[in-house]
Amino acid sequence: MAIINTTLPASSVLNQTGKKYDYTDSFQGTIADKENKLQPVDIGKAFLSAAPKWMNRLLALRDKIAGIFGLKTSRNAGRQSILARFTGERGERVGLFKVFDKTDKEIVLGEDDRHLDFKVSLFLDKCRENETEKQLTISTTVVYKNLFGRLYFLFVKPFHQFIAPAMLQSIIQKLTV
Repeated sequence: MAIINTTLPASSVLNQTGKKYDYTDSFQGTIADKENKLQPVDIGKAFLSAAPKWMNRLLALRDKIAGIFGLKTSRNAGRQSILARFTGERGERVGLFKVFDKTDKEIVLGEDDRHLDFKVSLFLDKCRENETEKQLTISTTVVYKNLFGRLYFLFVKPFHQFIAPAMLQSIIQKLTV
């Protein structure tokens, strides 16, 4: 399954805010949806639970370092029971991620912290070539709030550019099984 680098979908909630982002990336893949039942909340649940083990270890390291600086951490305790009740409604939280918006095609998760704001859009759209497949685009936006946010993301960015497409692939695999 090919994951390609793309742009933030034109009809994404994140494109409608009028905000200027300091960083944006988007990756797209194709997911089978033979019964046309996949919804953004399904994609959100998969995103919140599909991280490979190596990614969870990296997040644990990030949490230890972030905690030292007083930044928000993922708070993994009870994650599975929270995910079982996850509806994707605005304000709902799972670990580090809060739901900022949900439409019939997209769910936007992220966090506003004192050093930077980040949002992750999971955008599900029909595939023009095949009615039993959909295009899934994962996009990240970042707005720096201060110098520390710039420095923080300077170190995170190389990992993020590897993690985002890996997460997309993991989501597709989880929902295709």
